[in-house]
Amino acid sequence: MMRKTSLILLGAAAGAALTLITTQPRIVFDGSSAKAAAADTYRQLSLFGDVFERVRADYVEKPDDSKLIESAINGMLAGLDPHSSYMDAKSFRDMQVQTRGEFGGLGIEVTMEDGLIKVVAPIDETPAAKAGVMSNDIITHLDDEPVQGLTLNQAVDKMRGPVNTKIKLKIVRKGAEKPIDIAITRDVIRVRSVRSNLNGDDVVYIRVTQFNEQTTEGVRKAVNELTTQTGDKLKGFVIDLRNNPGGLLDQAISVSDAFLERGEIVSTRGRNAEETQRFNARAGDLTKAKPVIVLINGGSASASEIVAGALQDHKRATIVGTRSFGKGSVQTIIPLGSGNGALRLTTARYFTPSGRSIQAKGITPDIEVLQEVPEELKARTDTRGESSLRGHLKGEGQEETGSQSYIPADPKNDKALNTALDLIRGIQKNSAYPPNSRSVPN
Repeated sequence: MMRKTSLILLGAAAGAALTLITTQPRIVFDGSSAKAAAADTYRQLSLFGDVFERVRADYVEKPDDSKLIESAINGMLAGLDPHSSYMDAKSFRDMQVQTRGEFGGLGIEVTMEDGLIKVVAPIDETPAAKAGVMSNDIITHLDDEPVQGLTLNQAVDKMRGPVNTKIKLKIVRKGAEKPIDIAITRDVIRVRSVRSNLNGDDVVYIRVTQFNEQTTEGVRKAVNELTTQTGDKLKGFVIDLRNNPGGLLDQAISVSDAFLERGEIVSTRGRNAEETQRFNARAGDLTKAKPVIVLINGGSASASEIVAGALQDHKRATIVGTRSFGKGSVQTIIPLGSGNGALRLTTARYFTPSGRSIQAKGITPDIEVLQEVPEELKARTDTRGESSLRGHLKGEGQEETGSQSYIPADPKNDKALNTALDLIRGIQKNSAYPPNSRSVPN
């Protein structure tokens, strides 16, 4: 159902709401009323044209016509809700790269430091790693052009490019007497949305950072490979969705399906009743009914909340952590023709299997676990949530605001993770684990 003319996206990115002239809502009772409403709309469009021409003619400096139109479109969409927006051609391409999860590039994670590009780490088995790029290298030039003065995004754009094309990096490395020149040929780079490992020899830990086109494959691979490694010792799975902002709807559905034998995963409901869609699990639990704990926090949004809500409603997993973000709306990406970018439009709300809308509420964990946050980080580690966004779609009933989103860098200090591990190993006891599988939605 994914890609015919549009892309269904579930992300938590929000833009600022802008002010736009609006008309009062009109109730249409008959044909004459409909004609009156249409006439009123045409008058407003005529007003827009008049303002546009006046700005073009009289503004103190000659304006860019295309930018005026783009600003007007952005204003119209931003007035709807925080997640509807216009993407120009470049933003649309960038979004496609993010959701596709692969691109032509070098394979390095970078950050900006003192106006220069610092390598966080090369990704294993990529051109950068094979060429000898190392963590903490400072990139000063790209194809002999200095990076000083470029933004991080501009530098990243220069490093990405068609597969099999070359780029030269000039690198300053601590301990090296002079800068190092490294020539690298670009290749297909896949974004790792899934990271996994064995905790001890009896618990599989799977971290999902976003829902792109590679995510379900990554989850299935991690489950299969690590289950084989543990053999008879496997006690359960921890699925970490903390600070995962969301992504593609079909990936949220297929990841949920990997842990379910049957039943509804999610439904989406648009303006009209006939637009309702229901998505159901296919037979086959990849984990063979082993215990599952899902970690969430205030940064877990949208697609993450679909997975957590489905597994919670079906009593398939125990949810541990803090309340999630509360983004319960679906965005459809609608291309607007060659070179014109795309429209990101909120088209539906989604509901968990039991019929819950989490819009402006979030998923409440079965077991709340708060982290111990260093004093200097407290002001920056709470997420205000969907309900704090200006112009957000209203939730059903009581709205909730604010939830902790801090994850300690050292796993030893990660109380939510350690609670999950202790529950699976029987060190801790809680009535919510394992979940009571009786009375689940079908």
